[in-house]
Amino acid sequence: MQAVEDIDAIESLLGYSFKKKSWLEQALTHPSLAGELSYQRLEFLGDRVLGLVIATWLFADYSDEDEGLLNRRFSSLVRGETLAEMSLSLTLDKYIRMTPAAQGEDTHKKIAVLADICEAVIGAIYSDSGLIEAEKFIRTHWADLMREGPSASKDAKTMLQEWAQRRTLYLPCYSEISRTGPAHQPVFIIEASIEGYGSAQASGTSKQQAQQEAARLLLLELEK
Repeated sequence: MQAVEDIDAIESLLGYSFKKKSWLEQALTHPSLAGELSYQRLEFLGDRVLGLVIATWLFADYSDEDEGLLNRRFSSLVRGETLAEMSLSLTLDKYIRMTPAAQGEDTHKKIAVLADICEAVIGAIYSDSGLIEAEKFIRTHWADLMREGPSASKDAKTMLQEWAQRRTLYLPCYSEISRTGPAHQPVFIIEASIEGYGSAQASGTSKQQAQQEAARLLLLELEK
């Protein structure tokens, strides 16, 4: 559990500097810390802000699609697993403030908690600076997901998550092993892993593409 003095490092990960640091502190505070403001109210707010930004984004970028497909795309981008992955990619799990007992129960690794933290951070940015900065954060960190065009069908990452959830395991983790090539044509190597159950690596021209392939390869190994 990290102390408040790590706020500068967290802001660097987020790409946003808070005017009122207590917003970020609250967004990272688990309800187990009695007597302190927790992330719950900010999570409520951030959920609505995220929904508005993603819905507006989809409405503009997929102007020829009907409501049904837009809704499926929307659900893929704001579901708990996606938010939990975002928290892990930003390493926010390392900074959640909670009691030692909650920490010992690996509460900081639970999908619901990670998803709530992600929404709370969005709510904190909105509370600190308003919609423009919150939208900037969302558009920056959801850009790869939007560019890959989430579909209505289940992808490899979804199937891997469901495989883990059926066995009450931790959420799959995705780590960037390397990035090569010029800025306009990068190649990413990503490792997908489930704690205690192995890992697989794959490459792609975007992080999302490499993550999907790594998830597919790991799932193949796990299902043998």
